[in-house]
Amino acid sequence: MPLLSFLLYIFVTSFTPGPNNIMAMLFANKYGLRKTTKFCLGVGAGFLIVMLLCSYFNVLLQNSIPKIEFFMTILGAIYMVYLAIKIILSKDDNENNDENRNNSFFMGMLLQFINPKGILYGITAIATFILPYHNSNFSLIMYSLFLAFVGFVSTFCWSLFGSVFQKFLSKYRSQFNIVMALLLMYSAVSILIK
Repeated sequence: MPLLSFLLYIFVTSFTPGPNNIMAMLFANKYGLRKTTKFCLGVGAGFLIVMLLCSYFNVLLQNSIPKIEFFMTILGAIYMVYLAIKIILSKDDNENNDENRNNSFFMGMLLQFINPKGILYGITAIATFILPYHNSNFSLIMYSLFLAFVGFVSTFCWSLFGSVFQKFLSKYRSQFNIVMALLLMYSAVSILIK
């Protein structure tokens, strides 16, 4: 396995802005790091499930991708636009616990199943770097755990950033929300025109 290429691909893909990272940073900025950790754990758990599915059903997925990729892309883009609109329209009142339910383990986990960046990341990483060299059950499980761990670490790092700069960003919350919403919109558009 070309280890350096694999690690570069994993690092760049995991730590660049995407729905997981942007939402984690936004939640940590709004609710704090401690309350956002459950979202990050949910992202990691959902990502592990997606990586395991990609590992064990990669051949099936490769045959089916032309049929489902378009619908997954549209669904993912619509969800990202929905999140962007929610971010722009969010108020700065701390008494609004309605949005706090989006900052949960369950929502972090569910996001992975409609996150086209994560699904395509898993399919690409596993098909390109793992299956040609390793196909035992132990290898597939260990690589899936590794990919999920890196996904959790990247999301947590973005949460940490949002938390560290919470006081600064709270002064500029509306501008920050607009920038985060625009990044989500960009992510949505970029997956549609790839």
